[in-house]
Parts: sequence; structure tokens; C-alpha cells
Amino acid sequence: MSSSASIAPSQARPQAAAIRAARAADPKSRERDFAASLGISEAEFIAAYCGEGATRLNVRVDEVLLGLKGLGEVMALTRNDSVVHEKIGAYEKVVTGAVNALVLGENIDLRIFPKLWAHGFAVEKGEDEEKRLSLQFFDAAGDAVHKVHLRPASDVEAYHRLVASLRAEDQAPGLAVRPIEEKSFDGAGAGADELRARWSALKDTHEFFGMLRDLKLDRRAALHMIGPDYAWPLDPSGVRTLLERAAGEDLPIMCFVGSRGCIQIHSGPVKAISMMGPWLNIFDPTFHMHLRTDHVVELWGVRKPTKDGAVTSVEAYDAAGRLIVQFFGLRHEGEEELSGWKSLAETLPARASEAA
Repeated sequence: MSSSASIAPSQARPQAAAIRAARAADPKSRERDFAASLGISEAEFIAAYCGEGATRLNVRVDEVLLGLKGLGEVMALTRNDSVVHEKIGAYEKVVTGAVNALVLGENIDLRIFPKLWAHGFAVEKGEDEEKRLSLQFFDAAGDAVHKVHLRPASDVEAYHRLVASLRAEDQAPGLAVRPIEEKSFDGAGAGADELRARWSALKDTHEFFGMLRDLKLDRRAALHMIGPDYAWPLDPSGVRTLLERAAGEDLPIMCFVGSRGCIQIHSGPVKAISMMGPWLNIFDPTFHMHLRTDHVVELWGVRKPTKDGAVTSVEAYDAAGRLIVQFFGLRHEGEEELSGWKSLAETLPARASEAA
């Protein structure tokens, strides 16, 4: 759900001193945009400041997650190229694991894939009362997988203890990154009949990923193939309609946003929704989201059978066919989905060509 910057060969890449000099001449650009303008990743930009506000960390994900429990209230951030998802709360109910890890707190709810966490940094900016502290983690290509920003109520001493325990021996400025080949399936071996047979037999939404893997089908290709009783195309403007209607009806939803190495989930109502240019923003007390609506090229309503009844989602895709953001009605295992959510999802405007 994220893409690497288009990067030059290693011998042509700007070194740390050149990156810092370029930044001094352009101090106001957003860091991610600035890095892209140099043809480097965000992680390479941060690594250029090792010893000058950035500390390289050993990325031991279990230790990171357990250490984060001691920080108290923080802001957790997960993003991809099109949407930023921020949750304010504590890292609670941590479940560690080499392949999958979980954070199941009341506000911070994460699904983590530790093998994709390759680089980490503790970052300090500003001075004295204006000092801002964060932990930032990246994949092998240098794209952000997850960030943790301290807040006024955070335990700063616990933060420094965690940084000290993870501090890498090598603190030289600079970083070597490598492109990540995205797995893609053309679905040449799977026909619509086989897909429908497997889809109709689903008992849990988590079985969906295994089904696609077995059939070697790309997620969006499956939506195009399955038929309108299971997936129907919506007008891309429906993302705004969905959120405004959910807010107006006080309807609790679930909002999933993922990087390569982390999926972050909001569960609950949404209220303060506004547009700023192409950005659709949510500014609620413990949930902020910033979505580039002009990146939403396809929007789909999707229905999956489960043992608890059909579960409906609304999914947004970009021009490259990557999943940007996914919405569900709030539900728990063993419960039927909310009738209000089902009605909302099924009455969103159809894509113009479909409605004609």
C-alpha cells in the first residue's frame, strides 16, 4: 500500500552533507515531499541527520512494542501515498510475534508485520519546551511503516530509556536502501466460476487474503471479476459522502489504513470532517485522517459472507490499483454488521458509467 521513491543508482545518490545543505536552502517543505524532490527516501533524509537530532535504532519490533507500553499517551501514525491515519492513545494489549504482532488498545489498534520493519530512528526537533520527540520506522526501501510522536502527557523518561536500549552502534550519517519488488498476480489461472465458489464459501473476512493468494489474484482484479452481488463500483466522490453521512447519523465505523508493514485501525464515530483542496480531513479528539480524494480512482462496495452474516466494506483504490483506505461498520466477532452501515454502503452513488 506504499511505493518507493524513484531513486537513482547508489553512486549518484546525494550524501548526507549534500542532503543537509539542500534542506538548509529549503527548510519549509514537508520532509516527505523534500526527500522525493531529491530522489531519495524519507528514511535516507532522516539518516542524514544521525548525530544531529536523529539516533539510529536497532529494529527489534517486540522490544519496540513492549517499550511503547511505558510511554503513556502518544500519537500513532501510519500512512501510505494517499492517506495519513493518526490515533491518539496508549499502546495497550500488545501481542508480540516474529511474523505478526498486534496492538489491541482502546484507541491504538494495529496489525504489524515485523519482517518488513528494516530501519528505525529516534528523532528530536526543536529545543526546550518546543522539543518534539518521535520514533520512526521504515521498510527496506526507506518508506515509512509506522511512527510514534510523543505528546505533552507522554513519559519522556520512558522514551529515553527505550531509545537507549535500542540505540545502534553505528551512528554514522547515511543509509543504504533497496527497492522492494511488489508481489502482483495476474490471475491467469483463476476463472470467475472458481473465484465465486471460493468467495461464496468464506466464513470469516480474514480468509479473504488466503483466497486471493491461493487463486493468484490481485485484490482489485477480483472485484472486477466477482460480479455485482459481491462487489459493485461506486462513484469515487462516495468517500466524502460516506464519512459525512456516518457523522450525521452518529454511525460508528472502522477505518483501515496500511503501509507495507502496519495496518492501523480506527473504530468508533467520526465527527469533524472538512475539505481543504483535495484533502478530506477528520479532526476528532483521538482520530485524525488526511485523505487525498484526487487519488481515489476506483471506489467499491464489497460484500463478503461470514458465519455471522454478510459483512460489507467500502474500499478506495488509486491509479496503480493499490488499496488506499477501507471502511466497515463497527462490529465485533460474533456480531452481525450494523443495519445502518449496511444501508449506508448500499446506497452510496454508483459510478457514473454504471448508473447510466
